[in-house]
Amino acid sequence: MKRKKSYDYARFGYIFSIPFVLAWLVFQLYPILYTLLLGFTDLKGAGNTDFNIMWSEPFKNFITVLKNKSFKIAFGNTLIIWGLNFVPQILLALLIAAWFTNRRSTIKAQGIFKVLFYLPNIITQATVAMLFFQLSLYPKGVLNDLLLLLKIIKQPVDMQRMANVAKGFVIFIQTWMWYGYTAIVLISGVLGISPELFEAAEVDGANQWQTFFRVTIPSIKTMLLFTLVTSLIGGLNMFDIPKLFLNGGPNNATLTTSLYIYNKAFQGGYLYGEASAASMIMFFIIVFLSCIVFYLLRDKDEVELRRLVRKQEKEYKRKLKMSKM
Repeated sequence: MKRKKSYDYARFGYIFSIPFVLAWLVFQLYPILYTLLLGFTDLKGAGNTDFNIMWSEPFKNFITVLKNKSFKIAFGNTLIIWGLNFVPQILLALLIAAWFTNRRSTIKAQGIFKVLFYLPNIITQATVAMLFFQLSLYPKGVLNDLLLLLKIIKQPVDMQRMANVAKGFVIFIQTWMWYGYTAIVLISGVLGISPELFEAAEVDGANQWQTFFRVTIPSIKTMLLFTLVTSLIGGLNMFDIPKLFLNGGPNNATLTTSLYIYNKAFQGGYLYGEASAASMIMFFIIVFLSCIVFYLLRDKDEVELRRLVRKQEKEYKRKLKMSKM
């Protein structure tokens, strides 16, 4: 009887991954490495492709960027805008997640609510930026007309020239666009928790708040970590809203690091070397902050368990070695 030849289907996985790997190498890894290289060069000028590596002062562009007043303002704005939109965003998302996953009450038309919450995230950022630009026009914008109608103000206000108001618009837009996405992610995490944990908490007499903070939150720590890291990466790379809303104005109030890099590279002197240096500075800042987040939100029990397992393995190998002597 002929023996059936075994077939290795695992290799198809590697074959199907080739297009992704090639795309990542061409469109991700190569631009990152090329940008890193340009940070050490004197490349500038529109259409210029000739550059020299500054061997005598290799970190000149990096030092210039770090000393630049506009970069400091942009970095400060980026942190403020991200922080002030992420905190309400995550709180609102947690509230929605708790509301939708409450085992003791049933919400009708959950699907409609989820669509409404997620809808702002579907709209392109360019569209939203232009929408709020039109709403806040002076003197005949919708917001001015509404505030006059409600008699909150006595005369039209030029909101687009008020630094704090303009920054508040960007913060609100970011929160409004992303809270639904964050809520959906957290809801999926809560739904993945074993029902036995909630039943045990209910048997022990825990109320809804105690169950939420002592069972739900610890169980979705991985989802919270994912949300925080992705929000950090996206927040520190904000570009569309600040660019299309007021182009970094007024008085650099909405200038972000991505917009600063864009202005350096494609406006004015076309300083590609400094723009690349600024890009790599932000890249390393994001990596550093992400590592801190991973460290702070790590599972300490799992880390301790791994440490004990490694210790036992070392002890076992030591005893095995001694028994052979």
